Amino acid sequence: MMLMRGNAACPGCPIPREIDALLEVTGQKTVLVVPASCTSVIMGDTNGMPSSVPVVHSAFAAAPAIASGIKAALNSKKEDATVVVWAGDGGTGDIGLASLSGAAERNEDIMYLCYDNEAYMNTGVQRSGLTPYGAWTTTTPEGKRERKKPIPQIVAEHGVPYVATASIAYIFDYQAKVKKAKEIQGFRYIHLLSPCPPGWRFDSSLTIRIAKLAVETGIWPLYEIEKGKFRLTSLSKTLIDKSKRKPVLEYLKLQGRFSKMTSEEVKKLQNEVDEFWEEMQKID
Repeated sequence: MMLMRGNAACPGCPIPREIDALLEVTGQKTVLVVPASCTSVIMGDTNGMPSSVPVVHSAFAAAPAIASGIKAALNSKKEDATVVVWAGDGGTGDIGLASLSGAAERNEDIMYLCYDNEAYMNTGVQRSGLTPYGAWTTTTPEGKRERKKPIPQIVAEHGVPYVATASIAYIFDYQAKVKKAKEIQGFRYIHLLSPCPPGWRFDSSLTIRIAKLAVETGIWPLYEIEKGKFRLTSLSKTLIDKSKRKPVLEYLKLQGRFSKMTSEEVKKLQNEVDEFWEEMQKID
């Protein structure tokens, strides 16, 4: 284990296992750059740091720039190490978007991994640009009215060599993507769905079940974009067949954050998911 037990994660939080799975692939010669987020607490409190690899804590907006500088310094010393930005959705798609875009545009030789728990969880469950439509947060008590910001597609439009989505419920798919990204030079981006029990309002025993349902319903497609070429991965390869997708309600009903969605809103979301997969059929 690269991340020691006894950290400050909430019960049912997938972040420690997600980091373990990452470091099992990237190895001991890894530097993590962690902007303000839940992981800032998990990775270091008054009792010390549970990580076995170096961790640099950064301000919200600065992580890609800091990671770029660390990689340049390592190169100048001819030291080989994987530099990884490990950031939440707020630090990626909102406050850190400009710095992310800059690093992607320059094709910096770093890996960027966004663990997306779909709100600012560390500061009280406020909505982010990546909070999905209909979700309750403390700043959207009646449910968010806007759609989720499509960050993987935005990053891919920069022409970077590798972009992928992943899920802790499909850990071998996740680790295969990390392994591929590790061997690629340039900017690599992985977007990981990271269910949050207190923020999403579900029992801590359901984390993996909910992560799996996100994929099985087609709400969270697993794919990679390598050198501009799009490819579905893992279970998602079979979901073009509508009969193999579960209704989105199966995913929504286990989470209290969607409890105020009307049947019309659920139907609207189902239609959007179905339309996405119809487009995938054309690509396939």
